Amino acid sequence: MSDDKIAVIFDMDGVLVDSYEAHFQSWLRLAAERGFEFTREQFLTTFGRVSREVVVECGMLDQPTPERVAEIDDAKESHFRAILSEDFQAMEGAHELIEALAAEGVPLAVGSSGPPENVNLVIDSLDKREHFRAVITAADVSQGKPHPEVFLKAAQKLRTDPAHCVVIEDAEAGIAAAHAAGMACIALVSPGHTAEELSAAELTVHSLSEITPQIIGEVSRKHRQTLNR
Repeated sequence: MSDDKIAVIFDMDGVLVDSYEAHFQSWLRLAAERGFEFTREQFLTTFGRVSREVVVECGMLDQPTPERVAEIDDAKESHFRAILSEDFQAMEGAHELIEALAAEGVPLAVGSSGPPENVNLVIDSLDKREHFRAVITAADVSQGKPHPEVFLKAAQKLRTDPAHCVVIEDAEAGIAAAHAAGMACIALVSPGHTAEELSAAELTVHSLSEITPQIIGEVSRKHRQTLNR
């Protein structure tokens, strides 16, 4: 890689782990347990959002106090971890890309809206924890994506200028957060999203196997050229 100042920040869901169906099934388990309805259409329109927001927006509680929302959120995420633990599916090319970047000495981080228990489960299931110098989760931020807080905190922990960071995301809100942070973004088309929805990213791919350290370096170089115009 031509620029040793570059850092890469990975989103988690749909980027490092194929968690789409596990999230949907966890909502269904919660709905059956708590006596409300949750459809795939609702899931499609809320996937990628912080689950606390989904609880409120989908009317799962008559009186959504912070305490009740947190209770429902915790129950949903507990179901999710149980499902994911039963059948963990890394995204195609995730292992190889992490190893290739680490071999180049590229600082790596995870910037996720998920709770720390979820993020830690994924990182440990990948068996790549030693390669991540920073891990930012929902517990570290006060505002979810598309706010840039999660990515700015990751850059701060990596001690890298945001302009030198490349985010790998799979959702429109994540792309918007990366750009709001002044970072380049590579979008991965994953279940629940289309290439058209992700077209604001500097590059769109259908597999992490399409990404190399050299490609990331080129995306970063062009991004910084644009910023300097």
